[in-house]
Amino acid sequence: MTVETTRRVSSNTDQQVNERLRREMLQRLYYYQHHPMEIEARLQELDREWDIERILEGCASGMVLGSAFAGLLRRRGSLLLTAAVGGFLLQHALQGWCPPLPILRRLGFRTAPEIETERYALMILRGDFEGMDSERVESVLPRIERTPGGLH
Repeated sequence: MTVETTRRVSSNTDQQVNERLRREMLQRLYYYQHHPMEIEARLQELDREWDIERILEGCASGMVLGSAFAGLLRRRGSLLLTAAVGGFLLQHALQGWCPPLPILRRLGFRTAPEIETERYALMILRGDFEGMDSERVESVLPRIERTPGGLH
């Protein structure tokens, strides 16, 4: 069974890990709400942040290249690693889960939608959407709880 692309990683992640990542983001947003002069630097950090898909692709590519090279040196057993990594990538593409995913999520690697949520929240805090229809702005961040006193 396939899951919608934007939710496939988070739906296959332990809910405690998802909640921890969400709390960490809200803590950062609370900080930047009180330190608006630092928002631009954080946005630049987000531009450089690798999402979990890119991490998986990079690690898998490195492992495949290494094991293929070892296979060329007549180490046939290394070709099993190539097959395993290929299987993991296929499983991830179809289901949004593969064996390294829980480890990477626990290490704090986020999905592209999670990174974008933080980006748009910072842009709202910076005032980028002033003068825009408030309903449109509110729809950008459906998962962030807001109170009159700020983000929580």
